[in-house]
Amino acid sequence: MLKSQRHHLILDLLDERRSITVQELTTELSASEATIRRDLSELADEGKLKKVHGGAEWPEANKKRRLQHLEGSAFLVDKERKIREKQLIARKAVELCEEGESIIINGGSSTYMMAEYLAKRELNILTNSFPLALELLETSDNRITLPGGELYRKQKLILSAFEHDTIKHYHGTKMFMGTPGVGDYGVMESDPLLISAEQKLMRQVDQLIVLADSSKLGKRSNFILCPLEEVDILITDSGADDKYLRLFAEHGVQTIIVDAEQ
Repeated sequence: MLKSQRHHLILDLLDERRSITVQELTTELSASEATIRRDLSELADEGKLKKVHGGAEWPEANKKRRLQHLEGSAFLVDKERKIREKQLIARKAVELCEEGESIIINGGSSTYMMAEYLAKRELNILTNSFPLALELLETSDNRITLPGGELYRKQKLILSAFEHDTIKHYHGTKMFMGTPGVGDYGVMESDPLLISAEQKLMRQVDQLIVLADSSKLGKRSNFILCPLEEVDILITDSGADDKYLRLFAEHGVQTIIVDAEQ
């Protein structure tokens, strides 16, 4: 991750929490303690945060929050995790698409990996992922549609608080989405605003396809997006626990497994 990206994330996390420790930042950003301490010193010198013992605080001179935040992991951090598995899952997802098909791709690190395999395709794609739209605009001949709304920097998502927007006039055969976890309770999500936005997208498609590497199976989050019965296909990797594969089968979910050991 570039230093400028880390600095943006540190300020976003600090704006969200008001104070944060070096240990929390090393975990969130997958960076060394020495790197984080250098980052905090540089940002403190620029007056963007107040450095304290073991971490940092939001400056007293600027008590206002800069941004509206969503709960959940940062996109720039997530996309560095389980890269090989996500690439294989994304490739399989794109293989399910027919030329000229209209699809919806929800934002996230797993679905972002689809960009590489969509580069030589020609589809109609509605996505709320700003980085995916930008990548496809530069590398492909796909027709890209964006919903209106506010850009959330941490997750790189475009979300609208209004019911009547571009999404209402778009119909897709398939929707592809990632998730922080999927298991007994269904498909999980981290923020109520994300649930509202994703359910709005789900109403516009015939099939829901969930991309989830094996580390996400059985993992719980704060909220339930939908029960397993609403999922048509789940794509995961060969590290998946058999008990979850049986669970998905019992709920009528077609599971596609990619071989991450190859």
